[in-house]
Amino acid sequence: MSFASSPSQPRRPAPGARPRRRSPLLITLLVLVAVVVVVVVASQLGTEVLWFNQLGFGRVLLTEWSTRLVLFLIGFLLMGGAVYASIAVAYRNRPLYAPSTPEQATLDQYREAIEPLRRLVTIGLPILLGLFAGASAAGAWKKVQLALHAQSFGTKDPQFHLDLGFYVFSLPFWHFVVGFCVAVIIVSGLVAIVTHYLYGGIRVGASAGGRLATTRAARVQLSLTAALLLLSMAANYWLDRYSLLTKNGTDFAGAGYTDVNAVLPSKLILAGIAVLVAAIFVVTAFRGDWRLPVIGVGLMVVAAIAIGGIYPAVVQRFTVNPNEQAKESPYIQRNIDATKTAFGLDDVDDQSYSATTTAQKGALKKDSQTTAQIRLLDPQIVSPSFRQLQQNKQYYDFPDTLAVDKYTIDGKSQDTVIAARELNLAGLGADQRNWTNEHTVYTHGYGVVAAYGNTTTSDGQPAFFERDIPSVGSLGKYEPRIYFGQNLPGYSVVGAPKGTQPWELDYPDDSADGQVNYTYTGDGGPSIGSFAAKVAYAIKFGDEQLLFSSRVTSDSQILYDRDPRERVQKVAPYLTLDGRVYPAVVNGRVVWMVDGYTTSDGYPYSTGTALDSATADALTQRSRAIAQLAPQEVNYIRNSVKATVDAYTGKVTLYAFDAKDPVLRAWESVFPSTVEPMSEMSGQLMSHVRYPEDLFKVQRTLLTRYHVDDASRFFLGQDFWSVPKDPTVSTSSGTTAPYQPPYYLTLQMPDQKSPSFSLTSAFVPGGNTDRQILTGFLAVDADAGDQAGKVASGYGKLRLLELPRNATVPGPGQVQNNFNTNASVSEQVGQFQRSNAQVLQGNLLTLPVGGGLLYVQPMYLKSTGDTSFPLLRKVLVGFGDQVGFADTLDEALNQVFKGSSGADADDSNQGTGGSGESSGQSGGSEGSGGSEAGSTAQAQLDAALQKANQAIKDGQSALAKGDFAAYGDAQKRLQSALEDATAASEKLDSAGSTPTTSPTSSPTTTSGSGG
Repeated sequence: MSFASSPSQPRRPAPGARPRRRSPLLITLLVLVAVVVVVVVASQLGTEVLWFNQLGFGRVLLTEWSTRLVLFLIGFLLMGGAVYASIAVAYRNRPLYAPSTPEQATLDQYREAIEPLRRLVTIGLPILLGLFAGASAAGAWKKVQLALHAQSFGTKDPQFHLDLGFYVFSLPFWHFVVGFCVAVIIVSGLVAIVTHYLYGGIRVGASAGGRLATTRAARVQLSLTAALLLLSMAANYWLDRYSLLTKNGTDFAGAGYTDVNAVLPSKLILAGIAVLVAAIFVVTAFRGDWRLPVIGVGLMVVAAIAIGGIYPAVVQRFTVNPNEQAKESPYIQRNIDATKTAFGLDDVDDQSYSATTTAQKGALKKDSQTTAQIRLLDPQIVSPSFRQLQQNKQYYDFPDTLAVDKYTIDGKSQDTVIAARELNLAGLGADQRNWTNEHTVYTHGYGVVAAYGNTTTSDGQPAFFERDIPSVGSLGKYEPRIYFGQNLPGYSVVGAPKGTQPWELDYPDDSADGQVNYTYTGDGGPSIGSFAAKVAYAIKFGDEQLLFSSRVTSDSQILYDRDPRERVQKVAPYLTLDGRVYPAVVNGRVVWMVDGYTTSDGYPYSTGTALDSATADALTQRSRAIAQLAPQEVNYIRNSVKATVDAYTGKVTLYAFDAKDPVLRAWESVFPSTVEPMSEMSGQLMSHVRYPEDLFKVQRTLLTRYHVDDASRFFLGQDFWSVPKDPTVSTSSGTTAPYQPPYYLTLQMPDQKSPSFSLTSAFVPGGNTDRQILTGFLAVDADAGDQAGKVASGYGKLRLLELPRNATVPGPGQVQNNFNTNASVSEQVGQFQRSNAQVLQGNLLTLPVGGGLLYVQPMYLKSTGDTSFPLLRKVLVGFGDQVGFADTLDEALNQVFKGSSGADADDSNQGTGGSGESSGQSGGSEGSGGSEAGSTAQAQLDAALQKANQAIKDGQSALAKGDFAAYGDAQKRLQSALEDATAASEKLDSAGSTPTTSPTSSPTTTSGSGG
């Protein structure tokens, strides 16, 4: 029977029959679909080009796209070409005759069914597989670029003595190449087998005498394919030797005793066997005997099981396990040293701290500077307070978690809680939600609001030193408009021809017909004036209004991708970004600060850490303003880039903060001139650089184990710690509380000469124990200084206090329990709750002062009304087992330290914060207050507020005693005092003066029963 296909005869139309014509409608539809696809793709690609070029990062996009395209073509051609060649060779060398058997008769039926589609399959299958392979290859563009621009670490690994750059840059690339080749060979081999079998080149069964029979052509093709596959496997075995140094083991990372003494030799032996068997297949291709390669493959399988599996298991069981500590110690030490270096833990100032738990009178005298800066304002709890007091209009908003920074006010560094007043379209009424308003009128937020971290006003409100619309306060003049931020419309169309009446809402103003309008003058987005641009963006956003609106003019720009984190990620795709961005006023502009990390998972002997789990805590779990990092395991990380995004222009600037980082140097070679040197950072910008939270959280996670730097102690694991759970988060049965977040605050560690802005965290015992005593305290100097282009010498210094093993200093959980069960605290909290006030526990801060560990927690009250907001009412202090509970931090400290702490917390003069400015003011400009009328009104206001403060205290005292008659009398006096204050404030306004104290207060909130 012939297996050759008979020549196909063209069908001739019957006499008189008309030729068959394709449907014009079908052709038209296909053409339209093709045009639509091309236009949509072109609009997406074109708008990306416009966006990157507008930012000045067009080279980034060009480099990424060109690399992806080249890799796609290589992958497509390799896979598609190999598959096509396999099919073509197998078909061209098919046998012409074969025995007539039932098996072949069945195959005849398949061949006849496939024959009409053969050409389509021969061409279509390689194209389809090539597309998948090309897409896979394009996804590896980062590995390829890093390998092409590899840098030296200047350090060699302890096993093979190769530069670490080989493992970080080259090894992942070679693994990709070998893996891709294996995939190509396997797929092309499979299609060759199917083709040969279908056309008789391979016979199995009766026709082959009960064994495998092949034609010479099939034998040659399959043998050479198998030889290539085995050579690829040999290369993979060879590379696996190096990969042992980057694997994560059960107890430690990197190659251990068994790996070095059993697995490494076995990989080398298996690679040699694979090469030998490949040679046997080459011989078989020309000698025609399948027995040798079959035996070779069998021996290879046996060797893989015996040498690659059984032998290492025997060594582990009988050599390592009986003497594991001694055998593994050298390799554990390698792991400890590498992990500390890879995560920046090799210079931790580790010191023993014999903390006392007994509070002595005057113990805080030496720590008075730290005490004066204790942050009482919880940036998560006070967001509603910012919203109620400084939102101004319903279409403005603040994030649910505010940022902590530091500013120099009146020559003194102040811990600050700060937020940008962003736009919130959800606050508009339904009748205001139309395309014109959402995309051309409400285009930007306005200004920043900042409050002292260590004090509040007399009624518990944040003490603002920057506030209101237009912005007034201590930050001076700056561009207040927020066109780029975390909570802005998807896109806005801004700008207008000269002489056009402005239509963008700038800010509300009762004296200017309700609002002041503005026309954007920056260069924040691509031009959308041309018809082509309008069409492209109308397709991109699926919004036809961009084509027809009269407000889209030749001078218009379109602003989109406005989130600072998103903008930085697009122009620097190689960075892993910190989950938090924060605003700062720098050189007269609002900029968003973004921290970028270069990472790797190829650092030899370093422990891999999952970024998503290491950075998750109570704050990331509850806050929408903080991004949770995507799942990614790394064993090397550097905060190599500090980025800024201008809130007005959207300009992204990348600064090389760690220019020595080899990974950053490699990416700078890939994308030259995209990262500015640190010398370009101004002094003001440097003053707002903080040590990043996510890096600190990764480091503290590793320090739970790697504070132990001795291999023998590390092996025992008895000194391992844990990050404490957040005691302020209540959990239901069966759920686990999230970790306590680290906190920014100014403090002085025992070996420091003066306080510094720091990021801190505590440690408790690890393992399965409910004994939550304090085992360690970690702080890093988060202040980068204020010198242009120069980082302060102490920045990034990690200081670890280790408490003695026999110490019984309470941990955060125990302290919170002491607070909650204290008789006076629980009684007062109960009274608050009975008066319909919600009690909110603020962040529990830990400070190493007074020879021990001091805990401070602000307590906020919030009423149940719709317009209520949290007010600071009490302060809790813990030292050892002593608990202080009072209206001010000073009073609470004195309670704990036997009547006098020896320090002045400076929170009793609430509302001044050392600057003479406070909250509660609405818009307007600052007046001199120098006129006689203004002076008299100011005196009346001060007197009224003093009466109001006294009424507040009397009301609280009466409520605590349950004397509701006295409480009612105090409320009446409070109301009268507030009316007097309001009248005095109006006199001040008419006199052109600005009140220096808040003219408003809330009687129900200050008493603990309202907001």
